[in-house]
Amino acid sequence: MSQLLDIDHIRVSYGEKNIISDINFSVEGGEFCALLGLNGSGKTTLLRAVCGLLKEEKGRITVAGKCLSPMNEYQRAKLLSYIPQRSSDMNGVTVLDVVLMGLNPHLRLLETPSQKQREQAVRLLDRAGLSGYENHDFDKISGGQKQLAIFARALLQDAPVMLMDEPDSALDFVNRNIVLSRIKNAVHEKKKAGLITLHEPNFALAYCDRLLLMKSGTIVGDIKLKDESNEEIKQGLSLIYGNVDLLEHKGKRLIVAC
Repeated sequence: MSQLLDIDHIRVSYGEKNIISDINFSVEGGEFCALLGLNGSGKTTLLRAVCGLLKEEKGRITVAGKCLSPMNEYQRAKLLSYIPQRSSDMNGVTVLDVVLMGLNPHLRLLETPSQKQREQAVRLLDRAGLSGYENHDFDKISGGQKQLAIFARALLQDAPVMLMDEPDSALDFVNRNIVLSRIKNAVHEKKKAGLITLHEPNFALAYCDRLLLMKSGTIVGDIKLKDESNEEIKQGLSLIYGNVDLLEHKGKRLIVAC
């Protein structure tokens, strides 16, 4: 697998308050990586820095060997797709048009999506579980349905790196599993680098290949699930969750508080 996303010793602050301190890791193509940590650990700040929404004070962020710092929004969008925790208001915009926004970095000035591209967007909506919602007002569908539409937009954008900030937070149990499964499949099949923050570590254990453990703005653990024993995974997770136990049933792992 090739290294697609490289975070090289970055530091990020809000005003005089340091939030991210000397974080250093990379994510390979085809690797679905979860960023885990308690509230306030710096997970969202890190993703916002990678997206260019925050400026790193130190260090370097590269995608496919290209440094992101000098790039504008549209140049970055060719390399990175981003699914936030909640979408912004888009009054009067249809669900299909929201998905088609994923094509913006690929279209020339004044160019509009082709019929083939529109048909692809409809197929992605169907894949996300929103068949028949193309002409619905985006602002009038549920929060969970909005996240599914944004997921479809990210797939249409087709950037080599997918960044996701708790995209499952507004979803019910069934749709949460469906979306995480489809994200995992997209990362694996298209050899993307996937980096996702999750509130629930058991979903990370179920769907991700690797766990990055954050605490107080630093990475305190890096677990590749296929390579680590249950005891090693348990010890790593205890760095952020305290006294926990790890159970296994039919090849699936589950973390429980002790």
